[in-house]
Amino acid sequence: MSAHGEPGAPRRVLVLNGPNLGRLGKREPSVYGSATYADLVALCESSGEELGLAVEVRQTEYEGELVTWVHEACDLAVPVVLNAGALTHYSYALMDAVKMRTAPLVEVHISNIAAREGFRHESVLTPVASGIIAGFGFQSYVLALRAVASSPDAP
Repeated sequence: MSAHGEPGAPRRVLVLNGPNLGRLGKREPSVYGSATYADLVALCESSGEELGLAVEVRQTEYEGELVTWVHEACDLAVPVVLNAGALTHYSYALMDAVKMRTAPLVEVHISNIAAREGFRHESVLTPVASGIIAGFGFQSYVLALRAVASSPDAP
């Protein structure tokens, strides 16, 4: 099965979130705002619908589960919007999974990681992603979904 599924079906997109993102609204509101993870899911789903995308949003605290989801996307040629949280900065296992992508993968961040603590400036994912969008709050996800909607199927 491809990212398109049945003929005429909306293009499937996975929005994958790593550790601590399920705590949005509670975690550092001065950095991430007061909107909740449920608000993010609703925004991604409604934005996807407007763009003709079938968006599925997932969140995990576990590196291995996130890697497995990226493998799933690779095997099915499904585009991905990925906010790996702190795994962005050191997960070589996740980087290796992203290298296998068979469809566009956009790295996203709610905050501007270049304007934060020094360890957040480096991303091991950026060199193997299709692109990166950071610093626009939840709108980073909307911009990433727009990029996926307008991109070809090829990585």
